[in-house]
Amino acid sequence: MSKRTIIPFGPQHPVLPEPIHLDLVLEDEKVVEAIPSIGFVHRGLEKLVEKKDFIEFIYVAERICGICSFMHGMGYSEAIEQIMNIEVPERAVFLRTIWAEFSRLHSHLLWLGLLADAFGFESLFMQSWRVREKVLDIMEETTGGRVIFGSCKVGGVRKDIDTVTLKRMEKVLVDLEKEIREISNVFLNEYTVKRRLVGVGVLSKEDAHNLGAVGPMMRASGIAQDMRKLGYGAYSQLDFEPITRTNGDSYDRCAVRIEELFQSIDLIRQAIAKIPEGPIDTKITGNPDGEAFVRLEQPRGEVVYYVKANGTKFLDRLRVRTPTFANIPALLKMLKGCDYADVPILILTIDPCISCTER
Repeated sequence: MSKRTIIPFGPQHPVLPEPIHLDLVLEDEKVVEAIPSIGFVHRGLEKLVEKKDFIEFIYVAERICGICSFMHGMGYSEAIEQIMNIEVPERAVFLRTIWAEFSRLHSHLLWLGLLADAFGFESLFMQSWRVREKVLDIMEETTGGRVIFGSCKVGGVRKDIDTVTLKRMEKVLVDLEKEIREISNVFLNEYTVKRRLVGVGVLSKEDAHNLGAVGPMMRASGIAQDMRKLGYGAYSQLDFEPITRTNGDSYDRCAVRIEELFQSIDLIRQAIAKIPEGPIDTKITGNPDGEAFVRLEQPRGEVVYYVKANGTKFLDRLRVRTPTFANIPALLKMLKGCDYADVPILILTIDPCISCTER
């Protein structure tokens, strides 16, 4: 019997974008068990609902994560709006949807760059992030921020996008689609990339379901579930279906995210074509009193917002269940039996966001 060795992995590692620690139990070069430790960057953000009123707290919610900032603000806003029975103007609903899909574009492109960097494909890493810059430029032009947008608020949005800018965005999407197709061809067809991804870290459909995997992690294993199909935002008026693969390996998780890039571009085009004229916010009066449970589809998967209000300007409770937290059990399952050299790739294929998870 091979001797077992315990090797610490993280929280600081050249491949890890954020701090996660795993104790890896090895037999020779095979991982037989992975024991996670989290909590290195806990900030106590949920506790701040006791000190920040429900209007101010959206600025905190947006800072739960720098990558999916807008969707955290959107999820929190929808929870408060649900409690207070606020009807958000239709134009604001479409604007939220457009910005949400641009957030998905920038998140997936960022992830593709990190993945390329993890297996040493530096030029592919730089090309992925070069294309991402065009997405960030649009976000900056329309919201004023490249990462933290500050455009979502309870009752609607803070900024509008004029018709001229919407038309120009459509033209930018044409170039964006072309460039994404070029880099996606390398990710999906290049020999060295496929050698690192195909057949690595297989997660079966049954395991994905039983372990509660979410987002591209789940859809790459053949489960067609996407919270956008619940119809929040303007998604009930847009035509799309969840993107799935069936092999459940690292290659399919990469392929699902790449196909979602093109899906996001299509959804933005549909939203621009259908966006109505009208106001972008509703005046808020009174304080929230009650509970709300909201589910959104972030780039990494389903995020859950639970809000409990008491009739004052300070909330009783806020609880956020992030997609990375939901995907950790599936990650531990994938790591069992893998080669030690594949550990960084497998961790990256869940697209971990530890600042979200630990808040």
